[in-house]
Amino acid sequence: MENIYRFDTVNDYNVVNNHQTLHPLVSIIDFSKANPRDWNGQKKIRLHFGFYGAFLKQVKCGDLKYGRNYYDYQEGTLVFVSPGQVMDVETDGKIYQPLGHALIFHPDLLMGTSLAHSIGTFNFFGYQTSEALHVSEEERQLVLDCFSKINYELKKGVDKHSKKLIASNIELFLNYCDRFYDRQFITRDNENKGALEKFETLLNGYFESEKPQKIGLPTVAYFAEVLHLSPNYFGDLIKSETGKSAKDFIQDKIIEIAKNKTFHSDKTVSEIAYELGFKYPQHFMRLFKKKVGKTPNEFRILN
Repeated sequence: MENIYRFDTVNDYNVVNNHQTLHPLVSIIDFSKANPRDWNGQKKIRLHFGFYGAFLKQVKCGDLKYGRNYYDYQEGTLVFVSPGQVMDVETDGKIYQPLGHALIFHPDLLMGTSLAHSIGTFNFFGYQTSEALHVSEEERQLVLDCFSKINYELKKGVDKHSKKLIASNIELFLNYCDRFYDRQFITRDNENKGALEKFETLLNGYFESEKPQKIGLPTVAYFAEVLHLSPNYFGDLIKSETGKSAKDFIQDKIIEIAKNKTFHSDKTVSEIAYELGFKYPQHFMRLFKKKVGKTPNEFRILN
């Protein structure tokens, strides 16, 4: 039986961390005020969240694992969760004191705010915990400043300005995180290039195999899973490295292969479409025309 702890409301999480609920839809958590964690000796637990969360963890040098590798980050990491997400936690079964801070907010808080329209653009809410944001000391201070402003509004009490100011400060914080992730994609250039090279190799191998006929067209989710990355993180990484989306990168490879097949063989358009993994030839012809500006037959005749 799985050990699942559910936190459906902001108050649920406040209670377990010894925090007063100043607002039913948003809270700033200081984990040093929480009771020492005691999971009854369980070494593997699952936490289910019914709200958005950004957890600023305090870590010691060498304790942080990113993907399959360890990195030397002393200042801290940010881990994000979204409503309905489950986080797996592994411990040594011993009681420990959590440290760090967190911002948690319910989706209902966003209703009627500009953040309601932009929340979906912050892809890092869909990243895995192994794809955490590693912040410098300066970045960490910016995060804590944002948390402090939100906490100020919570302690001040609810008035007609509260919701707008709290949502604006959450959006400011998320925009900073967007910038920090862009920085991280650059500073982890070697790791990112390694993932890009593996992706290119896997993509080439996919079309050299019988997978297109057996599985169909390759998807972003397929390669993300093979590379042990979340689809959102994988997509953002490829966009950062190539300037194009992972979907466009795959489609460009399909068109490159399609051009060769069209030009160097006498196969029909339907045969080529099926070889590439298209279920319907018309979908292949539509993509080809969109990317090349000509139909496959026009391309064959004119070239």
